[in-house]
Amino acid sequence: MKGTLRGRAWVFGDNVDTDQIIPAEYLVTMDNRELARHAFEKAKPEFAKKVERGDIVVAGRNFGCGSSREHAPRALIGAGVSCVVAESFARIFFRNAINIGLPVIEGRLQARDGDIIVANMSKGVIRNESGGESVSFAAYPTFIMMLVDKGGLIPYTKEMLGCRR
Repeated sequence: MKGTLRGRAWVFGDNVDTDQIIPAEYLVTMDNRELARHAFEKAKPEFAKKVERGDIVVAGRNFGCGSSREHAPRALIGAGVSCVVAESFARIFFRNAINIGLPVIEGRLQARDGDIIVANMSKGVIRNESGGESVSFAAYPTFIMMLVDKGGLIPYTKEMLGCRR
């Protein structure tokens, strides 16, 4: 993971559940790119067609609530989302995201769709360049940074064990 992430904001409210991130009818695959084609299909239909690599999801409280499906963060990775910023996360979504290499940041950031967001992961600061607001967050510990850098827990473990992909 780069030390600094920069992208356009896609803004959502509170209690965005995993069914809104990726509807249940698409859970027949684990292919990130295929899942990405249906990300936020019902909540924000234009998302899958207009999201760009590096864009950042900004949300309110309890992001990723609902079922514990790993498909939700996979869909976001497949769509090119560089990180998710939310006031709070459902615990299982937070853990799934880290385990598959999607950075998640807890912080209350005011933003509108299209605002430019910059997150400095090592310093623990996220800034809305369009709105001027900065928010501090707990910087990732070194081990979590390594997990995310390697693409998640499984690639990290394989590398540590000397396995080939």
